[in-house]
Amino acid sequence: MERRNFIKQTSVIALGMGVFGNISWQTDKYIGDSITATDILGPFYRPGAPFRSNMNPDNFSGHKLYLSGIIFNQDGKTPLKNCLIEVWQCQGDGYYDNISEAYAYRAIQKTGKDGRYQFITVLPVPEPVDEKALIFRPAHIHMRLSAKGQQDLITQIYFEGDPYLESDPSTKSGLAINRTLPVQRIDDQKSEIKFDIILNKEYLPEDMVFNRLAGIYKMSDGSLMEFYRSGDLLFYKTNGQIWGGLSYNGDNTFGSKELNTEARFELQEKSGVTVWFRFSRRKETKITGAKILDYKG
Repeated sequence: MERRNFIKQTSVIALGMGVFGNISWQTDKYIGDSITATDILGPFYRPGAPFRSNMNPDNFSGHKLYLSGIIFNQDGKTPLKNCLIEVWQCQGDGYYDNISEAYAYRAIQKTGKDGRYQFITVLPVPEPVDEKALIFRPAHIHMRLSAKGQQDLITQIYFEGDPYLESDPSTKSGLAINRTLPVQRIDDQKSEIKFDIILNKEYLPEDMVFNRLAGIYKMSDGSLMEFYRSGDLLFYKTNGQIWGGLSYNGDNTFGSKELNTEARFELQEKSGVTVWFRFSRRKETKITGAKILDYKG
């Protein structure tokens, strides 16, 4: 789906703040156990992108952006080998490619033993949130990272000087301060961004918890929500559209108050499950629901 067909269905070390751990400054960089802060998945995630480093089309002749960095484990020092990195963004004209086989401006790669990655892309543009283009999100690039023994991470990076940083719910939060990056100009044809990432140690419920929660829920606002496992995360859909992926937070709860998205489940007798769900962006939504279909066959 293209960005303008709006959905009507309903080397900087990036570190988290406060509850995410401790950091210290050593010589020229941060060292510590603070993980990179997560962010919303957004409505334009599309699985299945090709493995590649250059996201620009073959005939691209514009100004290139080099995005690179190192992926570390939770100690902030040890590079992660074989970390899977998914990257996606809008094109220079504001469109997302959710349809074509080209998977425009979507890519996947794995890190080597040095934990390094690099993508070649283009600087994205701010995106309209509503049909009338009265509200915009700041320009951003989405990332999803998965590595053995580390918690899957969904995050976004932003760019210093963007006029919409102060008004967006994500970038107003202190959690985004170390993901708002300077763009360094190399020459007339190239710029670069350095973004090092610290993943968190894996924290998961037992498989049976994921299995018990997965299914389709009838919600109190009349919508249908689907919850299902993807890697270490609990993904959710509304009316068939993927909207987010949440990390486990203990006690049958996924997401967190800090991220303004929470799904809290209660297991009932005879395999029943109910959910309390909260999502806060420009307005707060709180709904409840009960599972009406599971995936046990």
